[in-house]
Parts: sequence; C-alpha cells; structure tokens
Amino acid sequence: MIIKNWDELATTKLRRQPLKIIEAGIERVLPRAIMKSAVSYDAVSKSLKVKDTTYSTAKSRIFVIGGGKASGLMAEALEDTIDAKNIFTGIVNCKGGGYRTKRIKVIKAGHPLPDKRGFNGVKQMLALKEKHSINENDLVVCLLSGGGSALMPCPVDGVSLEDKQRTTELLLECGAEIHEINAVRKHLSRIKGGRLGEFYSPVRVVSLIISDVIGDDLDVIASGPTCPDFSTFQEAYAVLEKYDLAASVPESVLSYLKRGCRGEVAETPKSLTNCHNHIIGNNRLALKAMAKKAEELGFTPLIVTAEQKGDTAEAAYMRAREILEGKYQGYDAIMIGGETTPKLSENAGKGGRNQHYAAISMMAMKSYQGYWVVASVGTDGSDYLPDVAGAIVDNNALLRATSRGIDVKAYIDRFDSNTLFKKIGEALIITGNTGTNVSDVILYLLGQ
Repeated sequence: MIIKNWDELATTKLRRQPLKIIEAGIERVLPRAIMKSAVSYDAVSKSLKVKDTTYSTAKSRIFVIGGGKASGLMAEALEDTIDAKNIFTGIVNCKGGGYRTKRIKVIKAGHPLPDKRGFNGVKQMLALKEKHSINENDLVVCLLSGGGSALMPCPVDGVSLEDKQRTTELLLECGAEIHEINAVRKHLSRIKGGRLGEFYSPVRVVSLIISDVIGDDLDVIASGPTCPDFSTFQEAYAVLEKYDLAASVPESVLSYLKRGCRGEVAETPKSLTNCHNHIIGNNRLALKAMAKKAEELGFTPLIVTAEQKGDTAEAAYMRAREILEGKYQGYDAIMIGGETTPKLSENAGKGGRNQHYAAISMMAMKSYQGYWVVASVGTDGSDYLPDVAGAIVDNNALLRATSRGIDVKAYIDRFDSNTLFKKIGEALIITGNTGTNVSDVILYLLGQ
C-alpha cells in the first residue's frame, strides 16, 4: 500500500475511493511498471529496445549513468530487464537509498538543495569515460527523472557548490518557475543543458526519461543533461533581474553569467547527434490509470489537463469555480495534473503546493451543493516537506475546522497549511518516498 496512513484518512466511503484512485495513478508510474512496458532486451541478438526504437549492443559494452528521484528504482528495473551481467558498470544519483543493484552504484544525494554527495557522484560518472576508455562502439544508458537537477550538481569552474546551492535556494524562495530555475542552473553547470551528452560524444547516449515537467520538455527535465539547450546566458541572467536577485546571488554566479552574456564562455550545445532521448513515463500516464480506476469504482471520470501550472491559489479557485458553475456537469471524478507555483510571503509557514491547494479548495468548494472530496498529491511523496505527499479534504474537514474555531483563511494567508491540517486532522497524506516523480495529481470526487 502506497499511502501509509490509509486507516486514518479512509473514514468514509467517499474518502476511501479517492485514496484508491490516487494509489492507482502512482502505482502506474512506479519505475518498475514504466520500465516493464517501455524497455526490453533481446539476449540472442543483443539488442536493447526502447518503445519502438532498437539499439544494437552486439559489439558494445553498456554503461549506466543518470540521476533523479526515480533513478534508483529505474536502475533496479533496468538490471532486471537486461540482466545485470550485460551491464559493464554504472553510477546514478538518487534521493533515497537501500536499492538492490548489482552493477549500478546508487549514490544517495541531496534534494531539493544539491550537496557534496551529489557532486561526488557526478564526478564519478564523468570519470567512467577515461577510466574504462568508453568509445563510439559502446552504449551509455542515461536514467533521468524529476529531481535530477538538484541530485546531479556539477558547478562550472569558479562557482562553488555552496554558491550554486544559495542561488538555487533564492530561486525556489522567490517563486520562479521550473523553466526559469533550470535556465540558470544549466548555465552554471558542467553537465546540464546538454553538456553531459556533449561530454560523452561521440559515444551513443540513450536516455530513458520519466518526466515531471509540464509538456514533457526534454530540455527541462533534470535540466536536460543529454538534450540540446535552447536557453541562453542572456535568458539566465534575465531571470535574476526579473526576480530582483542580481544583488542577492553570490558574486561568482553573477560574474560567470555576465561573462557568458559577453561571449567569453561557450554556450550550451544547441545540437547533439549522439544523444537519443525517450520519454517513457509522465503525468498523463498516471491520470489515465486514475481514470480507469475511477470507472471501476462506478464514477464517470474526466481528465481536464495534465498541464496545470501558474499560481497555486489562482488554479485552486479557478477549478472550484468551474465545478460550481457546472462546467464539468455529467462527470463526478475530475482529474488534473501538473505543477503549480505558490507565491510565498516572507514569513511563510510550513507546507507545500499540494497542501496549499487542498487548503484553498476547502474554502473554495464550501458552497457546493452535495458531498465532495478534493485530494492533491505529489507523486514523489514529498510536498516540499519530505514526510508529506499532499492532503485530502472534504465537507467534514471544513466543518471540523469551523467547530474548533480555526481561522482557515489566516493559515492560508501565511502559507501554513501543514500546521492547519495537523490541527484539523485526517487530512495529510503520507506515502514516504515513492521512488517516482511525474509532478502532481489532483482529484475531485463529487457526490449528491
């Protein structure tokens, strides 16, 4: 069971059902399920098949590199799929630990802020090329998933890991979108923005990617280490100006980006003929599994979008308004995927975007004529706080808050949804590290 506190949350039938639906979605995008459906290996012809593309490995050694929240389980699944004995060696960085691999070393690294463990892991990945004389006859399989940007730090010369950590922290705090954060990180990295693929050229690099990015933009997932980068130094510097960070980021970062803007530092690669990138799992895959489970439970499901973004509060109010105005009439299981961005105040409390979304929904849905449940969950099991995946709310949650004299709006205004739900009870969803990451899933179940 993925949801660890199921018994605490499943207090009514209409609360048990969304938990089942959410679990079905996360189970479908667990790395083992994704890899099983997308990757196969023919031991006779010694060929690796990824979806509809086949790569001959008859004269190749197979090396494995990569990083992300799902990379540990991806590594396990890859060894099972092609047999560990057919892998020469490998190194991946992951958020969790305890993975059972034989040939691929899984290094536990820091997330959301990069750390020295991740840096050392990347250095070991790069060292493989010279150590084993990897050449164009070989094949490098790169396992990438959400979280790879932080888990695979390798700052450029002149910028320390601490300076890059501080810059990442400032970008997260100011509410910058993931595309903007990655534009900066790519231009401060030796491997992001296609530079990892460039480093291994002319060796074939086949990337297996689980996407946590809206629109599955290859250059954004894990900051696109094996994908051509179309952002520029000028755009990266513009992000700092947009959020008034030019005076706050470390001087080494500002100086390096300025040098890039002046053309004194080589741009990230704009083409990579040796790299082949495959999206093998994404948010829509989870939503489809949720819709199938909802049908099995007797609901009429609708997937609204897998690309919800923007301000968290605005998105939650908009969806509630659409439901109240009857936009989705005829459907009683409404599913949404994506990743919103809360605009945090200086004195923000505890909680992530999913808890914030659920708290706002609790207020926004109060005039709905009938019973309702809203669940908002990060598929990786971490809604900014590492021990909380998200939250589930319904009519009764709001009634409990009101009866106890809890000022829900005050908690929302100071972005303290985690404390709010601890006071209300029966709301926080605990999964632990799921080992995958395809952004967030949101579910509305509507009763009479």
